[in-house]
Amino acid sequence: MEKSDLEIRRKHSASHIMTAAVEMMHKVGLGVGPWTDDGFYQDFDFGDVQFSEKEFKAVEKKMRWIVNKDLPIKKAVVGAEEARAICKDDPYKLELVEGIIARGEDISFYYIGEELDKALSVNLCAGPHLESTGQLGAFKLTKLAGAYWRGDENKAQLQRIYGIAFSTQEELDAYLHMLEEAEKRDHRKLGKELDLFSIQESGPGFPFWHPNGMVVYSELEQFIRMENRKRGYSEVKTPIILNKDLWVTSGHWDKFGDNMYFTEIDEAEYAVKPMNCPGGLMIYKARPHSYKELPIRNGEFGLVHRHEKSGVLHGLFRVRAFTQDDAHSFCRAEQLQQEIVDMVEYAQDIYTAFGFTEYTIYIATRPEKYIGSDEDWENATEALKKALEDKGLAYEIKDGEGAFYGPKIEFNIKDSIGRMWQCGTIQVDYSMPARFGATYTDNHNQEQTPIMIHRAILGSFERFIGILIEHYAGAFPVWMSPVQVHVIPVSTENHLDGAKQIAQKMKEAGIRVSIDEADETVGKKIRKASQQKVPYMLVVGDNELEGSDVMVRVRGQEKQETINFEDFIARIEEEIRERK
Repeated sequence: MEKSDLEIRRKHSASHIMTAAVEMMHKVGLGVGPWTDDGFYQDFDFGDVQFSEKEFKAVEKKMRWIVNKDLPIKKAVVGAEEARAICKDDPYKLELVEGIIARGEDISFYYIGEELDKALSVNLCAGPHLESTGQLGAFKLTKLAGAYWRGDENKAQLQRIYGIAFSTQEELDAYLHMLEEAEKRDHRKLGKELDLFSIQESGPGFPFWHPNGMVVYSELEQFIRMENRKRGYSEVKTPIILNKDLWVTSGHWDKFGDNMYFTEIDEAEYAVKPMNCPGGLMIYKARPHSYKELPIRNGEFGLVHRHEKSGVLHGLFRVRAFTQDDAHSFCRAEQLQQEIVDMVEYAQDIYTAFGFTEYTIYIATRPEKYIGSDEDWENATEALKKALEDKGLAYEIKDGEGAFYGPKIEFNIKDSIGRMWQCGTIQVDYSMPARFGATYTDNHNQEQTPIMIHRAILGSFERFIGILIEHYAGAFPVWMSPVQVHVIPVSTENHLDGAKQIAQKMKEAGIRVSIDEADETVGKKIRKASQQKVPYMLVVGDNELEGSDVMVRVRGQEKQETINFEDFIARIEEEIRERK
């Protein structure tokens, strides 16, 4: 997300003020220290000193002293020799300086104080910064982590201090509250408590889906499958392992090889698919096509594997194996615009169904490594822009962040506590169909190359379910909940058999039901069901067994309600049917 100039300057300056405070307390070497979407950080080499988060308060106190002094923050552009002299005692800075010199770029330092040679702190930086330390506002150091110098695990390990900075204390307090709420909603924690999934030592980055989690997964899959059919998508499935020649043709072998897994079969090289699109092209090519058939829309729930370094793996958010709700549309040039518009509307409908009503849209343009002609990239990018403009949707540009085969629309959705998540993509691809020799016969009986649109709305099931767990705090809507009704007999001895009969009737109606058969108090049973975030609890006692009404407790409510049993079943069936 684009940040305002003031926000960037504040985060840059917070990093430098933190560095100055640390330097007042320790002799350190300085790694990199940029701003991020979530705040700022700085890498330090503390040598033999064991720095810990316990020192954060002391560092923050020093930072406040620097802020209260309202010292100027100034920029100095220097020559190579002066830069080397400034950095002579810090090998990390010196290495960065030598790189800048080799590239022939300007060397700039920012320093805190009136004069460079008497500065409180001097840091190699291109800026921008605030004019003085007193302009910083509210800040807090948040965590300590390890980081390899220049991201190379073969180089020195540094300590990275993270922090956040805001204009006001109110903004800081709101952000800290959001962090507390995010910690409660952590999908890894809830995934374990609700028995949804696990990541095990036998397969780092490869999720194990438990029965409860498979209910959520399957309901999501069925929902997307139904929506695909409504919109004219046929379902396909492509192999997980394919020959090297296919990946060379697609460009993945050359442009994406570092992220792929490889194997050998019958002395020939193969790769585990990192993307579904080449397989989708092979299905398209399996028979001739006429212009009258286009657009051809194929959807796939495709399992892909990508090599991720162990240090970046994170629950369901960053994994090595995941299933994409992938789809590919093969269309003519005159159909391209409407196809993109339809996909944008599809994405909007899906996000709204899950309660994501706010999102930011980006267009990611041609990256450094790409295939295809500049003209095709230009046409593809303009088509994406026009589709969004036709829909009256604002968008921002992510320069150079497109896929290697085409530009893309990205949807960043806002969850219930205000965090943004990158989800769906729509990518226009002129190159891959041509590389594979995919064609159709036009109305003049001439062979033409179709345009291929790649589309994933959820992005991946794994990541989207992780987002949903945190968005709902584990309290899934009824249609997705692993257990929709939990039946609680007041007495195991007197009411269990009757509770089982009630549960059976609900099961016959297609409702997912569980029964608490433990010989415990009703209060304890209710607390257990509440912790499992079951939408409805049905308490069964003498009255429920003798009459036609049942006592229902709704998730999140203390008050119980009495309702006719048949009406209760109809109510749940409606919630499931309408996916409320």
